[in-house]
Amino acid sequence: MRICIVYDCLFPHTVGGAERWYANLAERLVQEGHAVTYLTLRQWDRGAKPEIDDRVRVVAAGPRMALYTAGGRRRIVPPLVFGLGAFLHLLTAGRRYDAVHTCSFPYFALLAAGVVRPLARFELVVDWFEVWSRSYWLTYLGGVSGRVGVLVQRLCMLVPQRAFCFSALHAERLRRGGLRGPVTVLRGLYGGATEPHTPQQPPERIVLFAARLIPEKQAPLAVSAIACATRRIEGLLGEFLGEGPERAALEAAITRHGLQGRVFARGFVAAQEVDEKMRRALCLLLPSRREGYGLVVVEAARWGTPSIVVASEDNAATELIEEGVNGFVVAGPDAGEIADAIVRANEAGMSLRESTTSWFARNATRLSLESSLRAVLASYARANVRA
Repeated sequence: MRICIVYDCLFPHTVGGAERWYANLAERLVQEGHAVTYLTLRQWDRGAKPEIDDRVRVVAAGPRMALYTAGGRRRIVPPLVFGLGAFLHLLTAGRRYDAVHTCSFPYFALLAAGVVRPLARFELVVDWFEVWSRSYWLTYLGGVSGRVGVLVQRLCMLVPQRAFCFSALHAERLRRGGLRGPVTVLRGLYGGATEPHTPQQPPERIVLFAARLIPEKQAPLAVSAIACATRRIEGLLGEFLGEGPERAALEAAITRHGLQGRVFARGFVAAQEVDEKMRRALCLLLPSRREGYGLVVVEAARWGTPSIVVASEDNAATELIEEGVNGFVVAGPDAGEIADAIVRANEAGMSLRESTTSWFARNATRLSLESSLRAVLASYARANVRA
Protein backbone atom coordinates (compact mmCIF):
# COMPACT_ATOMS: atom_id res chain seq x y z
CA MET A 1 0.00 0.00 0.00
CA ARG A 2 0.98 3.63 -0.53
CA ILE A 3 0.44 5.61 2.66
CA CYS A 4 0.95 9.28 3.48
CA ILE A 5 1.40 10.16 7.15
CA VAL A 6 0.56 13.80 7.88
CA TYR A 7 1.83 15.52 11.04
CA ASP A 8 3.62 18.83 11.49
CA CYS A 9 6.26 17.37 13.86
CA LEU A 10 8.81 14.60 13.38
CA PHE A 11 10.58 12.65 16.13
CA PRO A 12 13.31 13.12 17.34
CA HIS A 13 13.50 16.67 15.96
CA THR A 14 10.56 17.40 18.25
CA VAL A 15 9.71 15.15 21.17
CA GLY A 16 6.25 14.06 22.27
CA GLY A 17 3.84 11.15 22.34
CA ALA A 18 2.32 11.88 18.92
CA GLU A 19 5.76 12.34 17.36
CA ARG A 20 6.85 8.94 18.66
CA TRP A 21 3.61 7.33 17.46
CA TYR A 22 3.96 8.57 13.87
CA ALA A 23 7.69 7.82 13.62
CA ASN A 24 7.06 4.28 14.88
CA LEU A 25 4.08 3.88 12.55
CA ALA A 26 6.09 5.03 9.53
CA GLU A 27 9.02 2.76 10.31
CA ARG A 28 6.77 -0.22 11.00
CA LEU A 29 4.91 0.31 7.71
CA VAL A 30 8.10 0.37 5.62
CA GLN A 31 9.30 -2.75 7.43
CA GLU A 32 6.06 -4.41 6.30
CA GLY A 33 6.87 -3.44 2.72
CA HIS A 34 4.56 -0.45 2.30
CA ALA A 35 5.57 2.77 0.54
CA VAL A 36 5.41 5.59 3.11
CA THR A 37 5.56 9.36 2.70
CA TYR A 38 5.82 11.49 5.86
CA LEU A 39 4.43 14.98 5.28
CA THR A 40 5.59 17.48 7.90
CA LEU A 41 7.03 20.92 8.57
CA ARG A 42 10.81 21.09 8.20
CA GLN A 43 12.56 20.83 11.56
CA TRP A 44 16.04 19.86 10.44
CA ASP A 45 18.85 22.01 9.09
CA ARG A 46 19.00 22.64 5.37
CA GLY A 47 21.24 20.10 3.72
CA ALA A 48 20.76 17.63 6.58
CA LYS A 49 18.66 14.47 6.47
CA PRO A 50 15.70 13.98 8.80
CA GLU A 51 16.37 11.33 11.44
CA ILE A 52 14.07 8.49 10.37
CA ASP A 53 14.38 5.22 8.47
CA ASP A 54 15.84 6.00 5.02
CA ARG A 55 13.01 4.05 3.40
CA VAL A 56 10.51 6.67 4.62
CA ARG A 57 10.13 9.49 2.10
CA VAL A 58 9.97 12.75 4.08
CA VAL A 59 8.34 15.76 2.39
CA ALA A 60 8.45 19.22 3.96
CA ALA A 61 5.10 20.95 3.47
CA GLY A 62 6.35 24.18 5.02
CA PRO A 63 9.44 25.93 6.38
CA ARG A 64 11.02 25.61 9.79
CA MET A 65 8.89 27.57 12.27
CA ALA A 66 8.59 28.00 16.03
CA LEU A 67 5.50 26.00 16.98
CA TYR A 68 4.99 27.41 20.48
CA THR A 69 4.75 30.83 22.09
CA ALA A 70 6.96 31.76 25.05
CA GLY A 71 4.03 30.76 27.27
CA GLY A 72 3.93 27.24 25.89
CA ARG A 73 0.83 27.55 23.73
CA ARG A 74 0.63 26.51 20.10
CA ARG A 75 1.07 29.40 17.67
CA ILE A 76 -1.68 29.93 15.09
CA VAL A 77 0.44 30.65 11.99
CA PRO A 78 2.32 27.30 11.71
CA PRO A 79 -0.89 25.19 11.56
CA LEU A 80 -2.24 27.49 8.84
CA VAL A 81 0.99 27.22 6.85
CA PHE A 82 1.08 23.46 7.30
CA GLY A 83 -2.59 23.12 6.35
CA LEU A 84 -1.94 25.03 3.11
CA GLY A 85 1.16 22.94 2.40
CA ALA A 86 -0.76 19.71 3.03
CA PHE A 87 -3.56 20.90 0.74
CA LEU A 88 -1.18 21.67 -2.12
CA HIS A 89 0.69 18.39 -1.72
CA LEU A 90 -2.44 16.25 -1.57
CA LEU A 91 -4.04 18.16 -4.43
CA THR A 92 -1.10 17.38 -6.70
CA ALA A 93 -0.02 13.99 -5.32
CA GLY A 94 -3.09 12.65 -3.51
CA ARG A 95 -3.95 10.11 -6.21
CA ARG A 96 -0.63 8.37 -5.51
CA TYR A 97 -1.81 7.35 -2.05
CA ASP A 98 -4.11 4.55 -0.97
CA ALA A 99 -4.44 6.04 2.50
CA VAL A 100 -3.71 9.36 4.18
CA HIS A 101 -3.19 8.95 7.93
CA THR A 102 -3.20 12.25 9.81
CA CYS A 103 -3.39 13.62 13.31
CA SER A 104 -6.54 15.60 14.01
CA PHE A 105 -4.48 18.38 15.62
CA PRO A 106 -3.56 21.00 14.46
CA TYR A 107 -6.77 20.58 12.40
CA PHE A 108 -6.09 22.49 9.18
CA ALA A 109 -4.20 19.60 7.58
CA LEU A 110 -7.17 17.35 8.35
CA LEU A 111 -9.55 19.86 6.76
CA ALA A 112 -7.25 20.03 3.73
CA ALA A 113 -7.29 16.23 3.40
CA GLY A 114 -11.05 16.25 3.75
CA VAL A 115 -11.40 18.73 0.86
CA VAL A 116 -9.06 16.79 -1.45
CA ARG A 117 -10.29 13.29 -0.58
CA PRO A 118 -13.32 13.21 -2.95
CA LEU A 119 -10.98 14.06 -5.85
CA ALA A 120 -8.03 11.85 -4.92
CA ARG A 121 -10.18 9.03 -3.47
CA PHE A 122 -7.76 7.95 -0.76
CA GLU A 123 -8.88 6.41 2.53
CA LEU A 124 -8.68 9.02 5.31
CA VAL A 125 -7.52 7.77 8.71
CA VAL A 126 -7.41 10.22 11.63
CA ASP A 127 -5.90 9.92 15.10
CA TRP A 128 -7.70 11.94 17.78
CA PHE A 129 -5.29 12.04 20.72
CA GLU A 130 -7.57 14.61 22.34
CA VAL A 131 -10.96 16.20 21.82
CA TRP A 132 -10.94 19.43 23.78
CA SER A 133 -13.96 20.43 25.81
CA ARG A 134 -15.61 23.80 25.18
CA SER A 135 -14.50 25.04 28.60
CA TYR A 136 -10.89 24.14 27.86
CA TRP A 137 -10.99 25.90 24.48
CA LEU A 138 -12.26 29.08 26.14
CA THR A 139 -9.59 28.86 28.83
CA TYR A 140 -6.83 28.15 26.31
CA LEU A 141 -7.62 30.81 23.70
CA GLY A 142 -10.14 33.15 25.33
CA GLY A 143 -13.70 33.97 24.34
CA VAL A 144 -13.65 34.76 20.60
CA SER A 145 -10.66 32.61 19.57
CA GLY A 146 -11.83 29.78 21.81
CA ARG A 147 -15.22 29.69 20.07
CA VAL A 148 -13.44 29.57 16.71
CA GLY A 149 -11.42 26.63 18.01
CA VAL A 150 -14.61 24.81 19.03
CA LEU A 151 -16.04 25.37 15.55
CA VAL A 152 -12.90 24.19 13.72
CA GLN A 153 -12.73 21.04 15.87
CA ARG A 154 -16.40 20.39 15.12
CA LEU A 155 -15.81 20.81 11.36
CA CYS A 156 -13.04 18.23 11.57
CA MET A 157 -15.47 15.74 13.11
CA LEU A 158 -17.81 16.18 10.15
CA VAL A 159 -15.15 15.09 7.64
CA PRO A 160 -15.79 11.44 6.60
CA GLN A 161 -12.97 9.43 8.16
CA ARG A 162 -11.88 6.30 9.98
CA ALA A 163 -11.03 7.58 13.47
CA PHE A 164 -8.72 6.26 16.18
CA CYS A 165 -8.61 7.43 19.80
CA PHE A 166 -6.38 6.42 22.68
CA SER A 167 -8.95 6.76 25.46
CA ALA A 168 -12.63 6.14 26.09
CA LEU A 169 -13.01 9.78 27.18
CA HIS A 170 -12.12 11.20 23.78
CA ALA A 171 -13.85 8.45 21.80
CA GLU A 172 -17.12 9.30 23.54
CA ARG A 173 -16.62 13.00 22.80
CA LEU A 174 -16.16 12.17 19.13
CA ARG A 175 -19.34 10.14 19.05
CA ARG A 176 -21.30 12.86 20.83
CA GLY A 177 -19.83 15.43 18.44
CA GLY A 178 -21.30 13.61 15.48
CA LEU A 179 -18.14 12.21 13.91
CA ARG A 180 -18.89 10.73 10.52
CA GLY A 181 -17.29 7.28 10.49
CA PRO A 182 -16.23 4.48 12.82
CA VAL A 183 -14.31 5.23 16.03
CA THR A 184 -11.79 2.68 17.29
CA VAL A 185 -10.14 2.98 20.71
CA LEU A 186 -6.47 2.01 20.69
CA ARG A 187 -5.07 1.26 24.12
CA GLY A 188 -1.37 1.00 23.40
CA LEU A 189 1.31 3.68 23.10
CA TYR A 190 3.95 2.06 25.31
CA GLY A 191 7.03 1.15 23.27
CA GLY A 192 9.29 -0.22 26.02
CA ALA A 193 9.94 -3.70 27.36
CA THR A 194 6.81 -5.60 28.32
CA GLU A 195 8.50 -7.69 30.99
CA PRO A 196 8.04 -6.03 34.42
CA HIS A 197 11.08 -5.13 36.45
CA THR A 198 11.44 -6.36 40.01
CA PRO A 199 10.54 -3.31 42.15
CA GLN A 200 13.19 -1.74 44.34
CA GLN A 201 12.95 -2.77 47.99
CA PRO A 202 12.27 -0.41 49.66
CA PRO A 203 11.75 2.63 47.39
CA GLU A 204 13.49 5.88 48.17
CA ARG A 205 11.30 8.62 49.60
CA ILE A 206 11.22 10.58 46.37
CA VAL A 207 8.14 11.97 44.63
CA LEU A 208 8.91 12.11 40.91
CA PHE A 209 7.38 14.52 38.39
CA ALA A 210 8.32 13.84 34.74
CA ALA A 211 6.61 16.05 32.15
CA ARG A 212 7.00 19.15 30.03
CA LEU A 213 6.72 22.26 32.19
CA ILE A 214 3.58 23.82 30.74
CA PRO A 215 0.59 25.24 32.65
CA GLU A 216 -1.57 22.16 32.01
CA LYS A 217 0.86 19.90 33.90
CA GLN A 218 0.48 22.01 37.09
CA ALA A 219 4.04 21.64 38.38
CA PRO A 220 3.59 24.35 41.08
CA LEU A 221 0.63 22.38 42.44
CA ALA A 222 2.88 19.34 42.68
CA VAL A 223 5.37 21.38 44.74
CA SER A 224 2.59 22.47 47.11
CA ALA A 225 1.48 18.86 47.53
CA ILE A 226 5.02 17.71 48.27
CA ALA A 227 5.36 20.54 50.80
CA CYS A 228 2.26 19.24 52.61
CA ALA A 229 3.51 15.66 52.48
CA THR A 230 6.94 16.55 53.91
CA ARG A 231 5.25 17.41 57.20
CA ARG A 232 4.06 13.81 57.46
CA ILE A 233 6.86 11.82 55.80
CA GLU A 234 10.31 12.27 57.25
CA GLY A 235 13.04 12.83 54.67
CA LEU A 236 10.66 13.13 51.71
CA LEU A 237 12.22 14.62 48.55
CA GLY A 238 10.87 15.78 45.20
CA GLU A 239 12.44 15.64 41.76
CA PHE A 240 11.09 17.41 38.66
CA LEU A 241 12.25 16.22 35.24
CA GLY A 242 11.42 18.35 32.23
CA GLU A 243 11.71 21.83 30.78
CA GLY A 244 9.28 24.42 29.50
CA PRO A 245 7.81 27.86 30.03
CA GLU A 246 6.71 27.03 33.59
CA ARG A 247 10.30 26.55 34.77
CA ALA A 248 10.35 29.92 36.55
CA ALA A 249 6.99 29.22 38.22
CA LEU A 250 8.30 25.84 39.40
CA GLU A 251 11.43 27.36 40.90
CA ALA A 252 9.39 30.12 42.53
CA ALA A 253 7.10 27.52 44.13
CA ILE A 254 10.11 25.64 45.50
CA THR A 255 11.44 28.85 47.05
CA ARG A 256 8.03 29.92 48.36
CA HIS A 257 7.64 26.67 50.26
CA GLY A 258 11.24 26.74 51.51
CA LEU A 259 12.06 23.42 49.81
CA GLN A 260 15.48 24.29 48.41
CA GLY A 261 17.67 21.25 49.00
CA ARG A 262 14.62 18.98 49.21
CA VAL A 263 12.88 19.54 45.87
CA PHE A 264 14.98 19.73 42.72
CA ALA A 265 14.22 20.96 39.19
CA ARG A 266 16.52 18.77 37.12
CA GLY A 267 15.48 19.85 33.62
CA PHE A 268 15.67 17.39 30.76
CA VAL A 269 17.68 14.26 31.48
CA ALA A 270 18.62 11.24 29.37
CA ALA A 271 16.08 8.42 28.99
CA GLN A 272 18.30 6.05 30.97
CA GLU A 273 18.35 8.47 33.90
CA VAL A 274 14.56 8.85 33.75
CA ASP A 275 14.23 5.06 34.03
CA GLU A 276 16.61 4.97 36.98
CA LYS A 277 14.73 7.70 38.81
CA MET A 278 11.42 5.94 38.15
CA ARG A 279 12.84 2.72 39.54
CA ARG A 280 13.90 4.40 42.78
CA ALA A 281 10.92 6.72 43.34
CA LEU A 282 8.22 6.26 45.95
CA CYS A 283 5.63 7.37 43.39
CA LEU A 284 5.14 9.27 40.17
CA LEU A 285 3.06 12.44 40.52
CA LEU A 286 1.15 13.59 37.41
CA PRO A 287 -1.23 16.37 38.51
CA SER A 288 -2.01 17.37 34.92
CA ARG A 289 -5.46 18.74 34.19
CA ARG A 290 -5.24 17.65 30.53
CA GLU A 291 -3.85 14.38 29.20
CA GLY A 292 -4.77 12.57 26.01
CA TYR A 293 -3.28 9.33 27.33
CA GLY A 294 -0.74 9.49 30.17
CA LEU A 295 2.05 7.26 28.85
CA VAL A 296 4.33 8.05 31.79
CA VAL A 297 1.95 6.13 34.09
CA VAL A 298 2.64 2.94 32.13
CA GLU A 299 6.37 3.63 31.99
CA ALA A 300 6.51 4.05 35.77
CA ALA A 301 4.47 0.90 36.37
CA ARG A 302 7.06 -1.20 34.58
CA TRP A 303 9.40 -0.43 37.50
CA GLY A 304 6.73 -1.12 40.10
CA THR A 305 6.31 2.60 40.79
CA PRO A 306 2.69 3.66 41.41
CA SER A 307 1.26 6.89 40.02
CA ILE A 308 -0.92 9.65 41.43
CA VAL A 309 -3.12 11.56 38.97
CA VAL A 310 -5.77 14.25 39.37
CA ALA A 311 -9.28 13.88 37.98
CA SER A 312 -10.48 16.56 35.57
CA GLU A 313 -12.81 16.62 32.59
CA ASP A 314 -9.91 16.65 30.12
CA ASN A 315 -7.63 14.11 31.81
CA ALA A 316 -7.67 10.66 30.19
CA ALA A 317 -4.74 9.45 32.32
CA THR A 318 -7.24 8.45 35.01
CA GLU A 319 -8.23 5.52 32.75
CA LEU A 320 -4.78 4.01 33.38
CA ILE A 321 -5.20 3.93 37.16
CA GLU A 322 -6.78 1.02 39.00
CA GLU A 323 -7.42 2.64 42.36
CA GLY A 324 -5.17 1.27 45.09
CA VAL A 325 -3.59 -1.23 42.69
CA ASN A 326 -1.17 0.83 40.59
CA GLY A 327 -1.83 4.22 42.15
CA PHE A 328 -4.49 6.71 43.14
CA VAL A 329 -6.84 9.19 41.48
CA VAL A 330 -7.28 12.41 43.46
CA ALA A 331 -10.70 14.02 43.07
CA GLY A 332 -9.42 17.52 42.26
CA PRO A 333 -6.41 19.87 42.18
CA ASP A 334 -6.11 20.16 45.95
CA ALA A 335 -2.58 20.06 47.40
CA GLY A 336 -3.75 18.54 50.68
CA GLU A 337 -5.62 15.70 48.96
CA ILE A 338 -2.66 14.99 46.70
CA ALA A 339 -0.44 14.90 49.80
CA ASP A 340 -2.84 12.37 51.33
CA ALA A 341 -2.30 10.14 48.29
CA ILE A 342 1.49 10.47 48.62
CA VAL A 343 1.19 9.42 52.27
CA ARG A 344 -0.97 6.46 51.26
CA ALA A 345 1.66 5.36 48.75
CA ASN A 346 4.33 5.60 51.44
CA GLU A 347 2.29 3.65 53.97
CA ALA A 348 1.41 0.93 51.45
CA GLY A 349 5.11 0.37 50.81
CA MET A 350 6.09 -2.81 49.00
CA SER A 351 2.55 -4.17 48.77
CA LEU A 352 1.59 -1.30 46.46
CA ARG A 353 4.76 -1.71 44.42
CA GLU A 354 4.11 -5.42 44.02
CA SER A 355 0.52 -4.83 42.94
CA THR A 356 1.72 -2.16 40.49
CA THR A 357 4.15 -4.68 39.00
CA SER A 358 1.33 -7.22 38.70
CA TRP A 359 -0.89 -4.60 37.05
CA PHE A 360 1.81 -3.92 34.49
CA ALA A 361 2.31 -7.63 33.79
CA ARG A 362 -1.43 -8.06 33.16
CA ASN A 363 -1.77 -5.00 30.93
CA ALA A 364 1.58 -4.56 29.17
CA THR A 365 0.58 -6.37 25.97
CA ARG A 366 -2.74 -4.52 25.73
CA LEU A 367 -1.02 -1.17 26.34
CA SER A 368 1.89 -1.83 24.01
CA LEU A 369 2.61 0.22 20.93
CA GLU A 370 2.73 -3.02 18.96
CA SER A 371 -0.91 -3.79 19.74
CA SER A 372 -2.00 -0.43 18.34
CA LEU A 373 0.19 -0.75 15.26
CA ARG A 374 -1.38 -4.15 14.52
CA ALA A 375 -4.86 -2.66 14.92
CA VAL A 376 -4.06 0.15 12.47
CA LEU A 377 -2.65 -2.25 9.88
CA ALA A 378 -5.72 -4.45 10.24
CA SER A 379 -7.97 -1.43 9.75
CA TYR A 380 -6.31 -0.67 6.42
CA ALA A 381 -7.02 -4.23 5.29
CA ARG A 382 -10.66 -4.11 6.48
CA ALA A 383 -11.22 -0.89 4.61
CA ASN A 384 -10.16 -2.66 1.39
CA VAL A 385 -7.67 0.07 0.57
CA ARG A 386 -6.65 -0.36 -3.03
CA ALA A 387 -3.17 -1.80 -3.59
